[in-house]
Amino acid sequence: MIAIATASLEDAPALKNLLEAAYRGDSARRGWNHEADILDDERVAPGEVESLLADPGVTILVARDGTELVGCVAVTRRDASLAYLGMLCVLPDLQSAGLGRQLLDAAEENARAFGIEVMEMTVIDSRDVLIAWYERRGYVRTGETRPFPVPRDPPITFVVLEKPLSRV
Repeated sequence: MIAIATASLEDAPALKNLLEAAYRGDSARRGWNHEADILDDERVAPGEVESLLADPGVTILVARDGTELVGCVAVTRRDASLAYLGMLCVLPDLQSAGLGRQLLDAAEENARAFGIEVMEMTVIDSRDVLIAWYERRGYVRTGETRPFPVPRDPPITFVVLEKPLSRV
């Protein structure tokens, strides 16, 4: 039975391992949702997960199968009505089983609990399959693009998607 709960500082090492396994390297290629063919550096810098967990404006939700972390998502409150969704991932061997959708729903409910009206995210513009997945869940392209934080050759651009979080 998989349970979703708020991460704690003790989860930081396992969270970093999960993020790297799901997004980068050969392990990530076992799933459909990875950046391994686009980026080859670390997904999160050393200490970054700990900083996020210590930030009162960030909630990281984790999915556990027993004691093993199998998925996560972060919700960063930007202001009273806007939150940013990030780090949504599921272990590659468990992708396509609905856990990503459960984590997305939990993240949206978490944001609603703080009075958030709009959830925003950025996705690498070449990740058409992932963008389509979010669009099927109510996210729409805003028309805005943002540069990747580290210069790349060729350049990488993010598209911005958002979803109104009406009360259910």
